[in-house]
Amino acid sequence: MKHPADKLRKKLKLVYLAYSKRNFYWRQHISRLALKMDYVPLNPYMLFDYFLLDSLPRDKIRLTNNNLIMKVDELWVIGDISDGVAAEIKLAEKLNKKIRYFSIDGLPKRLKEVKKGDLEAEK
Repeated sequence: MKHPADKLRKKLKLVYLAYSKRNFYWRQHISRLALKMDYVPLNPYMLFDYFLLDSLPRDKIRLTNNNLIMKVDELWVIGDISDGVAAEIKLAEKLNKKIRYFSIDGLPKRLKEVKKGDLEAEK
C-alpha cells in the first residue's frame, strides 16, 4: 500500500529557533513560519515546553539545546536577546553556524529578517 510520504524526499535545512521565554506564546507561529520557508524547525519550546515544567534540572535541558545547536544547519534569533539566547548565539558562532536575526514585529503572519545589531538585549 502506497503512502503520500513515500515520494517526499526533498532535503530541507535544519534550523534551531532561539528566542526568549518572553516570546514563548509565539512558539507555534514561529515553527509554522520556518516550515513555510522550507526549513525543519527545532523549536526548544515545542520540544521541551518551558524546561519540562522544571521536572528535570535546567542544565539538562540547556545541554540538550546545545547538542541540538551542534547538529543544525542554522540558528535563527527571533526577537530581543535574553542571556540564554546570547549563550546559544555564542555557541553557534564558535561552531561557525549560519546565524540569522528576525524581528517579531510581523508575527503571527511573517518573520522580518533584520541585521544583528537591530535586536536588543533584554532588560
